[in-house]
This record gives sequence, structure tokens and C-alpha cells, in this order.
Amino acid sequence: MRWFRRKRPEPPPAPVHLPNPAEAAVAFWERWHALLPRISGALGDGQPQRVEHELCELVASVHPRLEFAIQRGRRAVYALVLSSREDPVVRPYTDAWRAAAPHEDMIWEYHDSVPPVPDTDEVTVNIGEHRLPLADIRLLTEPTDDGVVDVVVHHPVFADLGEDDRMRVAFLALDAALGERVAAGVVGRVELSLTDGPRSITLPQFRRAFEPPEG
Repeated sequence: MRWFRRKRPEPPPAPVHLPNPAEAAVAFWERWHALLPRISGALGDGQPQRVEHELCELVASVHPRLEFAIQRGRRAVYALVLSSREDPVVRPYTDAWRAAAPHEDMIWEYHDSVPPVPDTDEVTVNIGEHRLPLADIRLLTEPTDDGVVDVVVHHPVFADLGEDDRMRVAFLALDAALGERVAAGVVGRVELSLTDGPRSITLPQFRRAFEPPEG
């Protein structure tokens, strides 16, 4: 599976969006339906970059601080995910967007936060020319007195990335394992490492630590 996320150009374009979250959401879905044939064609051809610019503009029209992804769905073929990154200023826009969303079908499902993916080992994050399989992520975890877990994240390709891209991959990996909202509640400090440690664990092992016991 390939993550397809909004890129942040420098400098960012001037935001053009409606101030009312409900109106912005309605406008989004009208444009989404108009673009859907082209989106479906690009995804079917394995060339999501053909519609990347239009999708970035469409999401920014709701709110410029939103992030998005198109990923494999759990109930449908594809999932469209808009994320406020738990920003209280932006959250009303994702709430309105989800409330106005069409009914899910066999092709599309919709999420207003990053859900956990069924199998993190099947996910590859693309950063420029670099491909980072999440199967290669390794974590060192340390429970804290505050009830959260501090995490050190390593990937073999981190040495080829800048600090911002490393951190982006780290948070993508944690969100993929736990889901954005669970990760926000249980993960404390996140640090990066260019080397693997002897006590490191994989993302599936990390996920199992937060699953309820069977029986």
C-alpha cells in the first residue's frame, strides 16, 4: 500500500477556504464528486500523482492546516482520510467534513482522523525519492509516571532524510499502528535514532501492547 499525502510547499499558498466549517464541507464534497472520475482513473492506473495537485487544493479549501491521505480501506477499496492532527482550531472542520460525507460504498470510506491500518508491514511511506517500508521501523519504548509511553523511532533510511522528514515518518508509523487518536493519548515524547537498539520492537509488537487481552 502506498501513502498519498498532502505536500507542504514552501512558501505555502495563500489559503482560500470558507470560514464556516459546514459550508466548506459542502463545497468540498461537491468538488470531490466532480473530480471523482479522474481520481478513480488515476488510482486505478497506479498514478495518484496525476490528481495530487487538485486534491491538495481541494483539501486546503476546507482548511489550510489539514493533512490528508488516500490509503487502503478496511471496509472499502480506498479510504479518504482528513486529519486535524488533534488541533482544536481545525477539528471543527474535520467534524463538519465527516458529517457531510456521502454514505460509504464498496469503493470509498471516509475518516476524520488517521485510522490504524490492517497491516503496517504492507505500508510504504514515500518521501521524495526515498521509500520507507514501515516493516523496517524499530521502536524503543519507555513507560512514564504520567501513564504514557515515550518512544524512540528508528528506520534504516533515516540517515538519508532531514529532521522534519524523519519526524513525519515517525508519526505516520505510530498513527498507522495505533490510529491517530489512540496514539495521541498514549504516546508521550517521540525521539529519533539513526541506529537500532538491542531491545527494539516492531510496529506490530508495539500495537499488541495496547490491544485488550483476549477472553
